[in-house]
Parts: sequence; C-alpha cells; structure tokens
Amino acid sequence: MTAVRGTSRWPGCAAAAWGAVFAVPSFYWALGGTGGASSQVAPALVKLAEDRVTWFLVVLWVTGALKLVGTVLGIALLRRRGRRTDHLLQLAGWGAGVLLVWHGALFVLQGLLVLAGVLHLAPELVPVSRWYTFLWGPWFVLGGVCFALAARLHLRLVEQRRSCAVAGAVGGGGALLLSAAMLLGGIG
Repeated sequence: MTAVRGTSRWPGCAAAAWGAVFAVPSFYWALGGTGGASSQVAPALVKLAEDRVTWFLVVLWVTGALKLVGTVLGIALLRRRGRRTDHLLQLAGWGAGVLLVWHGALFVLQGLLVLAGVLHLAPELVPVSRWYTFLWGPWFVLGGVCFALAARLHLRLVEQRRSCAVAGAVGGGGALLLSAAMLLGGIG
C-alpha cells in the first residue's frame, strides 16, 4: 500500500489529533462533568447535561464516538487502502472537511454580526457567543481544513483518481446540503 510520506503526513495526523482532542469534552459531559461549560457553551445545553437528560447523554456519547471515528479517518487517509475503501475515505474526508469548515464559519459569522450590533442576543448569551466566535468556530474550521487537506493528499495516492474525486465531491456537496437544510429547518 502506498502511504503519504514525510512532512506531507501532517494533515492526516492533525485531523486524527483534532478528532481525539475534540472527543474529550463530549465524554466529559456524558460522564457528568460540566466544569467551565457554563461560560463556553449555550446555557440550554449545559442545563441538559446537568439534569442528566437521557436523550442528551446519548447524543453526547454518540458525538464523542463520531469524533473518535474522525481520528480513525485522519489516520486512514495517510495511505491508499484499496478501490472501495479509497472511495469511502474520499467521501468521508471531504464530507467532514466541508461540514466542519461550514459549521465553524457560521459560528464565526454569527458572532461577528453580534459584535457589530447587526444581530442581537440576550445579554447573558453575549459572553457565550464570544466563545463560539473566537474558540469553537475557529476550532471547527481548523479541523475541517485538516480533513480536507488530508483527503486531498490521499487523492494523490489512489489509482482511481477521477472516481475518487467524484466520491469526494459527493461527500463535500452532500455535507453542505445536509447542513444547509438543517440550518433552514432550525436545527444547528
């Protein structure tokens, strides 16, 4: 199997590390910890975690597991795996990259609009908005860029570049459409 070599490995390794680091808060909250969350996360989410609402705990465990899947994806993008698997890696890599960049950019844009006075929030939400603007939004964008770069480098390794590129486009486009639809539906 052909692998990404040398310094070109950093996007896949960074994407893997991003997933692992980002899984920690999900598991911490699922296990009952909420320290520091009230100033950094929407109060309604903190309340759900503090009240140990079953469906929300399940969401936390699932999102933590998905973030660990991102860790595996980052590592998997470091080498060619075989025709079918490479197509799935492109689909997932570009899907994750686009979804994370889009999601993070929305956080940053909304926060900047709040800071500029174009959008208004309840006064108690303004400090939380700053965390989303300057920490969570850029963190999502960083993860998305790492996944997209890792997928791009992986594409150079595969034999079926054209069909893998199509799979990546479907993953990225599908992630964008899904996220836009959820946003329009009032979710996310």
